[in-house]
Amino acid sequence: MPVEITWWGHATCTLEDSGTRVLTDPLFARRLAHLRRRRGAPPPPEAAAADVVLVSHLHADHLHTPSLQRLAPGTLVLVPEGAGRSVPTLRRLDHLRLTEVAPGDRIQVGDLVVRAVSARHDGRRLPVGPHRSPALGFVVEGQARTYFAGDTGLFDSMAEEVGPVDVALLPVGGWGPFLGEGHLDAGRAAQALARLMPRSAVPVHYGTYWPIGMDGVRPHEFHAPGDEFVRLAAESAPEVAVHRLDHGQSVRPEVAR
Repeated sequence: MPVEITWWGHATCTLEDSGTRVLTDPLFARRLAHLRRRRGAPPPPEAAAADVVLVSHLHADHLHTPSLQRLAPGTLVLVPEGAGRSVPTLRRLDHLRLTEVAPGDRIQVGDLVVRAVSARHDGRRLPVGPHRSPALGFVVEGQARTYFAGDTGLFDSMAEEVGPVDVALLPVGGWGPFLGEGHLDAGRAAQALARLMPRSAVPVHYGTYWPIGMDGVRPHEFHAPGDEFVRLAAESAPEVAVHRLDHGQSVRPEVAR
């Protein structure tokens, strides 16, 4: 069966590879604190079906406990090291198999190997929280090698740590009009693409959530990152096939044989 990727919005994707379903950073809410979903319907119930869930870091738009609550009993959920100490609500999810991982860890899931890699992002649950947890990316190795970057800034050892990949799921925006340190915008994501040089890429983490009452503040930062990434990627990495998906849309990217 071909490898298939579905983008549900924000950083939430389903990857199907080698008969295994992988779900990234599940966020199924219409509203989260000061954010509301402005584009795309919330993912349908079948989006919560997964063999393994990858949580890149502890921010509430990536580790969202009400969304994790919707997962089927026994689902394996990989969370950053220290998550249980930093996010007490995880203790309520006793129907799940929560496993803490750190960069360099490798987990076998069916015919897949999931490898945790480092990211450059503040991975704490709260900005002033006493506990630290690493922000992670993940490389899923099966019929394809797929890199889910989570949230990260550009860093010198990115290509070395990630290694050769067929598909890259790269964040290209955010949920507000300004991106702080430790994020990729469309331009920096295109630079990352030129370093990684996968066969295919899918832009994520944009055009879904926006602060309530800020619809008129720099709206191009909400709408434009996907198209801007496509344009810049064509300049910096023309050999890479970039698939800009709509919410709920799927693609079967070309992979090495």
